[in-house]
Amino acid sequence: MLLRIVHHTRYRYQTPVLLAQHLAHLRPLEWQGQQVLEHHLSVSPEPSQLQQGLDAFGNWRCFFALQSAHKTLDVGADSLVQTRPPAPLPDSPPWEAVCEGFRYHAGARYLPASEFLFASPYVPRDEAFAAFARPVFTPGRPLLEACEALCSKIHTDLKYETASTEVNTPALEALAQGKGVCQDFAHIMIGCLRSLGLAARYVSGYLLTQPPPGQPRLIGADASHAWVSVWCDGAWHDFDPTNDRCGSPSPGEDYVTLTLGRDFGDVSPLRGVIQGGGAHLLQVDVTVAPPGEYPDQDLVPPA
Repeated sequence: MLLRIVHHTRYRYQTPVLLAQHLAHLRPLEWQGQQVLEHHLSVSPEPSQLQQGLDAFGNWRCFFALQSAHKTLDVGADSLVQTRPPAPLPDSPPWEAVCEGFRYHAGARYLPASEFLFASPYVPRDEAFAAFARPVFTPGRPLLEACEALCSKIHTDLKYETASTEVNTPALEALAQGKGVCQDFAHIMIGCLRSLGLAARYVSGYLLTQPPPGQPRLIGADASHAWVSVWCDGAWHDFDPTNDRCGSPSPGEDYVTLTLGRDFGDVSPLRGVIQGGGAHLLQVDVTVAPPGEYPDQDLVPPA
């Protein structure tokens, strides 16, 4: 599937920002599930310094600095990505056997996936997560089958509710209140898996959303999405508890993978430090659609 993703972020500051340094994760990954055909990043005002490269997890990141006073900041990313249909989940060993494979043994080879076993700033290891997952992680159950059941359990037992949490809401709090958004659902599933001794990572990206029948696609109406990747038998397999979908290497060809990390804190689309500015307003607009479905109009809202 050929998809175009336009991601626009605008900051409006109460008073001028004198100096600013920002880090952006806005270029989709190039990997077996997708190919990036085009990518363009624009920053206004023009930065005095801009550097691009890979971070510790293999994600594309862009550092830029602004050294002149400004009251607005616009960052736009326009990407054209070719995705591939995923394969069904393969057969897998019992989940206990996968856990055992992560145990330390003298002389054992280093397994990079083990970096995703441990607690991270947004996702602690906690008995509450393990207790939530145990009903589907029965003894001897194949790992990916159990993960699929956990994905469905989160989708069914928790309520998706916009604005029910903040970006920094702890995953345990979201689990306790029984509702959240895609970031919370992903953090909860990761917490469940890590608390059982399994490796899981956070995936940030985009999902094609269809307009109602007969209605035009609205520019900027979509949003970033988040799901989960689980390590098993030498490969990563993806699960989206928000939509109860799964597959290898992604939940579907209508998904675009942007970044991978331990949790949201590793892959925030845009963050930075500023001098000045006072209070600010933030506007984020995302559009995901086949290239031919974009109307003939400016995709980045006017200042």
